[in-house]
Amino acid sequence: MAPERFPSRRLASIDLRLSTLGLGAAALAGLYEAVDDATATATLQAAWDRGLRYIDTAPFYGYTLSERRVGAFLAGRPRDSFVVSTKVGRLMQPDATVAPGSDGWAAPLPFRPVFDYSHAGVMRSFEDSLARLGLSRIDILLVHDIGRMTHGDRHELHWRALTEGGGFRALEELRSQGLVQAIGLGVNEWEVARDALAAAPIDCVLLAGRYTLLEQGSLGFLDQCADAGVSVLVGGPFNSGLLAGQAKYNYGDVPPDVMRRAEALSAACAAFDVPLQAAALQFPLAHRAVASVLAGMRSPEQVASNAAWLQQRVPDELWLALRERGLVDAAAPLPTSSKES
Repeated sequence: MAPERFPSRRLASIDLRLSTLGLGAAALAGLYEAVDDATATATLQAAWDRGLRYIDTAPFYGYTLSERRVGAFLAGRPRDSFVVSTKVGRLMQPDATVAPGSDGWAAPLPFRPVFDYSHAGVMRSFEDSLARLGLSRIDILLVHDIGRMTHGDRHELHWRALTEGGGFRALEELRSQGLVQAIGLGVNEWEVARDALAAAPIDCVLLAGRYTLLEQGSLGFLDQCADAGVSVLVGGPFNSGLLAGQAKYNYGDVPPDVMRRAEALSAACAAFDVPLQAAALQFPLAHRAVASVLAGMRSPEQVASNAAWLQQRVPDELWLALRERGLVDAAAPLPTSSKES
């Protein structure tokens, strides 16, 4: 089957193009629900057939399961026909005591994650990822889950490992050697990404859940990225599933005020006969800093749904109604109904 034509965008700092819809491969590793090998392969094939050429993975996903499945699927495909991002910051240590449900993974492999943001840790993590993915280079290498949301009072310790301990320097060395094309962060909080802009010459930030139809508190940060030539990859466009009909937000229970806002967004979309998921996928792409939106997909059916939602026409009147009702930030750029090619 010949792949469908899907829009792509170039990273601001380098000549690397990403499909505007990317596949987040955490779900394929059994986030909350197990996914068997055959379904994972079929999901990746469905994405490939639709022209989705950007896949994001990480050692942490399924405790190495995601990288292994992505690598097996990509084996033998022309290296320049796809873009892969993976992450550093955790080393995966063998541990036969790992139990189902650890960190939300339904059937993790027998490894235990250990945080390490040092120069040596980044280099070791990178080499391990190359082996699991079966690749000789990584397109985008991201520092995973640095920040206070993950680490609390241990954040400064890990931040020093990145800055004073050589973690960022390791990323720059890998990029200068051509083993990595772009470097950045993969985080759930924009504040630490703002700090990284001042600490290292990063190319991009994968920001999950913080610039979505539901919340735009990071808008000023995205503007800063655009001005600095740093691209933003938007993860978690459904805010852990809340905007896709699931009762989860930030990987947990939904606060009442957040639920009310989600219900108001859903009602506004319904008034224009637009699926809330379509609006949620398309909204972030209106910002000039955003190169791609990553959605987690665990089945071929979810691939088809996400592709259709992103390509569905959404009337300009809906976006204006959302702004007028105070459901999106008044300063947030809005999509238009003209289609990108």
